[in-house]
Amino acid sequence: MKTQSFKLVLACTAIFMALNFAACRKIKNEKDTDTSISQDNALGEFMYADASNIADDASEVNSGDNLGNYKTASNCATVTKDTFSNPKTITIDFGSTNCLCADGRNRRGKILISYTGKYRDVGSVRTITFDNYHVNDNKIMGSKTIQNMGLNASNQSYFNISVNGLIIKANTGDSVSWNSTRVRTWLQGESTQIWADDVYQITGTGNGQRANGAQYTMSIINPIIKANACNWIQQGKIELQPIGGNLRTIDYGNGNCDDQATITINGITLNITLN
Repeated sequence: MKTQSFKLVLACTAIFMALNFAACRKIKNEKDTDTSISQDNALGEFMYADASNIADDASEVNSGDNLGNYKTASNCATVTKDTFSNPKTITIDFGSTNCLCADGRNRRGKILISYTGKYRDVGSVRTITFDNYHVNDNKIMGSKTIQNMGLNASNQSYFNISVNGLIIKANTGDSVSWNSTRVRTWLQGESTQIWADDVYQITGTGNGQRANGAQYTMSIINPIIKANACNWIQQGKIELQPIGGNLRTIDYGNGNCDDQATITINGITLNITLN
């Protein structure tokens, strides 16, 4: 009887080990092709960079004027400046209903900017916040702080940037937190007053969390290049590491102005379209 019981235990153990090995082998061999966390990160990357570009544009127009590089026939948006307050403020108001802007995106709500000095002044600090602000029905929340740090060793102006952001996605209603610490270097256009010829290089790190609780860290491994004249990030690579998941590398390309990027996961490269 004891011999039969022992044999039964051995048999059950062998079956369990075989099933467990098969399950582990299946998990190991499964292809990870989930691009959603990378697309959420790309959404945050664009939205908060876009807010800076709009703020830069607004700083070049007079109070009461329409926003120059984002307006359409419906004149999005109105800029109001208060230069008597301390700190000074700029309000960019796209209105309470969607307004189609020159870059093909719908915007509504307000971008609020407080600043201690001109954007080009060393040491000046600009803080960007939002009042019911939406881009293509994605609600943008949180804050972004930009400080002019003066000139780097290459005689280029650079800025320390921090973002504490939250996006409510239009298509799902899910919330995505997006936080970053960056250095923004003015590569081209600093010598002119023309907004459209400005080109920036961005480096740094960050982290985020999706609505399902999945967290990740990110690091720019090849500098991001963003020209004001282009509606998309044109160049650069980001490594994105989900907690407990596979490393993802987001490649924005080599300088072409388009809405395409690639994501590489475990040697598998997938194409995505940027929002």
